[in-house]
Amino acid sequence: MTVKWDMIDDRAVTTARILAADAVEKTGNGHPGTAISLAPAAHLLFQRHLRFDPTDDRWLGRDRFILSAGHSSLTQYIQLYLAGAGLELEDLEHLRTFGSLTPGHPEFRHTKGIELTTGPLGTGFAAAVGFAMSARRSHGMFDPETPQGESIFDHRVYVIAGDGCMQEGVSSEAASLAATQELGNLVLIYDDNHISIEDDTNIAFTEDVLARYEAYGWHVQRVNWLNEDGTYTEDVHALDDALTTAENVTDKPSIIALRTIIGWPTPDKENTGAIHGSKLGNDALRGLKKALGADPDTMFAVDQDVVDYTRATARNRAKQAHADWDPRFEAWRSAHPDRAAWLDRVLAGQLPEGWDSALPQFGEGISLATRAASGKILAAIAGAVPELWGGSADLAGSNNTMLPGEPSFLPEDRTSKAFPGNPFGRNLHFGVREFAMGAIMNGIAADGLTRVYGGTFFVFSDFMRGAVRLAALMDLPVTYVWTHDSVGVGEDGPTHQPVEHLAAYRAIPNLALVRPADAAETAQAWKAILEQHHPVGLILSRQGLPNPARGGDTGLAPASGLARGAYVLSDSEGTPDVILMGSGSEVQHALEAKTTLESEGLAVRVVSVPCMEWFEAQDAEYRESVLPAAVRARVSVEAGIAAPWRGWVGDGGRSVSIEHFGASASGSVLFHEYGIDAAHVVEAAHESLGAIRA
Repeated sequence: MTVKWDMIDDRAVTTARILAADAVEKTGNGHPGTAISLAPAAHLLFQRHLRFDPTDDRWLGRDRFILSAGHSSLTQYIQLYLAGAGLELEDLEHLRTFGSLTPGHPEFRHTKGIELTTGPLGTGFAAAVGFAMSARRSHGMFDPETPQGESIFDHRVYVIAGDGCMQEGVSSEAASLAATQELGNLVLIYDDNHISIEDDTNIAFTEDVLARYEAYGWHVQRVNWLNEDGTYTEDVHALDDALTTAENVTDKPSIIALRTIIGWPTPDKENTGAIHGSKLGNDALRGLKKALGADPDTMFAVDQDVVDYTRATARNRAKQAHADWDPRFEAWRSAHPDRAAWLDRVLAGQLPEGWDSALPQFGEGISLATRAASGKILAAIAGAVPELWGGSADLAGSNNTMLPGEPSFLPEDRTSKAFPGNPFGRNLHFGVREFAMGAIMNGIAADGLTRVYGGTFFVFSDFMRGAVRLAALMDLPVTYVWTHDSVGVGEDGPTHQPVEHLAAYRAIPNLALVRPADAAETAQAWKAILEQHHPVGLILSRQGLPNPARGGDTGLAPASGLARGAYVLSDSEGTPDVILMGSGSEVQHALEAKTTLESEGLAVRVVSVPCMEWFEAQDAEYRESVLPAAVRARVSVEAGIAAPWRGWVGDGGRSVSIEHFGASASGSVLFHEYGIDAAHVVEAAHESLGAIRA
């Protein structure tokens, strides 16, 4: 059926174009070009296809929209304004200014209607794959008997991306996986305008994008608004037909390459890089308004009839969508009260009552790698926390991220003998795609219906740093299982041995790194992670670590102290002469050094520091109780660079660390060669004591 498109729709598109140009002009900076030329596509999508409620941006029955081309934020802001979804004209007038609801790029939880923080190109599209996966997993969790496409939990994920998104590698990683997963609920509009900041993309980007996506396994369509004879016709009916076709393709994701002219119809600046990321300037702005039949001397001219029309249309469409969805949702709730209670609990961010009783107890005195302990913990709590799911970037056996007995999240025709699965499965396979894994997990977490984790070797976290930073920026409850955490990796050599990574990731605001010292701390780490809703990197060892007895007469404090980030693991009688601090596999060396130093008559406190960020969030009284300022003799020990510890050890302290890359040898040899052992901790303690007494 051909879309109903009246003259007032044309006027709405004109209004959107003028608002995009004026907003950037007033602020003095921004990205007007794409917002101007995509105005018809955005209007069509928001006013005819996207299922959403302008009065409730978190309505469970909504479709999800992701603007991967985040620099064109006005494309979305203007549609939210016209739909009456929380933005007003004043917000557009304050584009990109401090405290406004219209920042330079869309920001999750800052502006209603924004599903995800986008900006770094390609990451929004990759996260949209996560949203699409989340929809299918949610269907499988809460309504598995209903065929796909017919459940109240089924919805579409629409994406607008540009040439820059298509060039970034993360989009290729995610697109490949989306096809493997046969995500028929994912629809991508690719703004194929051939322009980037450096003008014509032909200087660096000449591939046939649709041929590439067809090779991935996507359903592909092309809509040309730029005709072969050079004329330009914004055929919204052709785009509407393409969107309808894409929506009816349910066995593969769909891409529509929409050939546009960026900035059309702006005289002298359309189809140039000059209109991509700069204000138009007075002459071009007046020329655009004249071309659109608008008053060139008026800023932010809004036809109230247009606003009344678009807002009424959005409200009516939402009313109709609710009329269809709400009764089915209530029928589902009545038929499945246990599942409804589960859904309510998940949406409230709560865990099942008594879930932590499933946490395993590990034998005292055993040697167990913390990655292995983590795998046993996941297996134990899988039944207790059914919304928890995850996987690995092709390293599940090494990361220990598989949930035993659970099916893989895969279309039936993709399953293997090693990994049987179904479309609603629970074990994720990201392939060797660390960046896409991180971005996809962002989409899953932002959707808010599950708890997700993903693993790789810690050294390969470099590949996903951009996605991790965005998770921290959005404060998403994503858990990274980063194993093989030091030179203890051994013979794989320096390419696989992280030495600077703890310091690098500790530099990201709002991201916590948790490096447990043993199996007991690993269990407490998972408990603490799941009881909060923030991004956490769980840093785990390849090699076995001792799991000493705790509590009672052992002299070692319970591992529950981990939740506060740092705690006194083993104390002295009276005020300590020196404090030894460490994380992860090096805590054992601090404990051994304590024995030696005490035999020399010194009072020694050992502090386990699994998470600097959590400790620094504690109140001053607790921090002082663990690390009294009066005790200036301090030693840190960690198999990485010492930079993060400088504020902890102070001017008189010393750090046992590794300030260089590793080598190819067994982990035990490398720890010995690089001095990561008790003897060097003892030596550093004496140096620190000497320094403060000098």
